[in-house]
Amino acid sequence: MSLDLAASKPLTLAGLPSSTSDLVVESLREAILAGSLKPGEALVERRIAEQLGVSKTPVREALIDLTRRGLVEFVRNRGARVRELSTADVLHVYSTRLLLEPQAVADCVRHHAPGFDQRVSAARMALDLAQQATDRSDSVGRSEQNRTFHQLLFSGTPNYVVVGILVDLQDVAALGATRFLWEASPSWRVESEQHRAILDAVAARDADAAEAALTDHITQARDRIAVAGRD
Repeated sequence: MSLDLAASKPLTLAGLPSSTSDLVVESLREAILAGSLKPGEALVERRIAEQLGVSKTPVREALIDLTRRGLVEFVRNRGARVRELSTADVLHVYSTRLLLEPQAVADCVRHHAPGFDQRVSAARMALDLAQQATDRSDSVGRSEQNRTFHQLLFSGTPNYVVVGILVDLQDVAALGATRFLWEASPSWRVESEQHRAILDAVAARDADAAEAALTDHITQARDRIAVAGRD
């Protein structure tokens, strides 16, 4: 396991510096989603603290935060580890996304959220970067850009509660999809085409078409995971 606190890309609020705990969260999160930390791998506070050059307190706080987000789990008498997702876990995540995300994107379009045009441009750039990552066989970069694409669209909804839920679900979905979707049933070309169709509907300010396209996209992914999970 190799972690780099300085290389992490923490999110900040209103330009304020992130706390050490936030930095540790981002470093561990990136390592988990990049596959550097594998599902089931033990997360030892002392070892992580030494590698990142911090005390154990922010590491402990980060592990609790990542447990809340669904990326880490605590096992009795064994401590923290990267969460191992079952097929049922991943299907629950996708079913929840199906309930919330299409409506959130449609709300963003209908309310013409502040910065709407900029969101569309940034989402288009994310898809271009995802394609470039695909061309160089960079699955981690592709996954990151695809998550960015989705978040740019749904984060425009005025329902901030839904945004918070979906941000966490995106990460858990990525963790599960690596095993149950991308490795078992590669579908990059199909997903890319679906993403373009979703964005075209959003850019055209057609909320109903955007909602329908995103519903179909998530439904197909969920169905492929269900099939892969039976194998």
